[in-house]
Amino acid sequence: MRAPLPPMEQERLRTLRLYRILDTGAEETFDKLTRLAAAICDTPISLISLLDDRRQWFKSRVGLGASETPRDVAFCAHAILQDDVFVVEDATADERFAGNPLVTGNPGIRFYAGAPLRVPAGQSLGTLCVIDRVPRQLAPGQRQALEVLREAVVALLELRRATEDLHAVERLLPMCAWCRSIRSGNDVWTPIYEYVSGTMPVTHGICPTCAAGVDAEPR
Repeated sequence: MRAPLPPMEQERLRTLRLYRILDTGAEETFDKLTRLAAAICDTPISLISLLDDRRQWFKSRVGLGASETPRDVAFCAHAILQDDVFVVEDATADERFAGNPLVTGNPGIRFYAGAPLRVPAGQSLGTLCVIDRVPRQLAPGQRQALEVLREAVVALLELRRATEDLHAVERLLPMCAWCRSIRSGNDVWTPIYEYVSGTMPVTHGICPTCAAGVDAEPR
C-alpha cells in the first residue's frame, strides 16, 4: 500500500533541496551513526533515508547494497507521516506491507523501525531506520537510542547545510579563511555581520510563504 503524501508536500520537497545532499557521496560522520543504530538495535540493516518526489535515497546504509528504492514501496514514506518512531513488527502480518516487493523479495523485510528526521523548518525529510529479516519487537531502550541518534543525524544535516551555505558565500565574496571577514572594494576587511548590515537593511519579520502557512510562529 502506497503511503499518502504528507501535508504541504511541495514545501517539504523544497526544504529537502535546500540541504543539497541528494546524490552526494558517503560521509563517515553519517556512517558512524548508521552503524551505531544497527549495533544498538541488533539488526543487519540500518539506513539514513531521504525521500524526494519519486524515490527514497540512502545517504548512509549498512547491510544493503541498493542506493535507493522507489518511493511507492518505501516503508520510510509511512514513517515520515509520524512524529514518533514508526514500528512494523511483522510486515507479512500487516496489510499495508504484506504484498510489498521489499517484503516478498529482496531484502525480505519483516521488521522495520524508522525515526523521522524532522528538521527545524518542521518537515520530516526522511528517516533513520533499522530493518531485520525476522519478525521482532523494539525494546524500550532501543527505541530511546533510535530517537537520540535521529537527533544526531538532524544536527549533522544542519551543520552540513550551514557549511555548504558558507562555501556558497565564499565563492561569491572574498572572505578570510580564518576569521570569515569580507574584503570590500576598497581593500578593507570587515566582519561578515558588519558587512551584511552595512550593505543591506537587516530586519526581523516573516516572509509571505511562512505567513501563509499553518504555523506562522517565528523560529
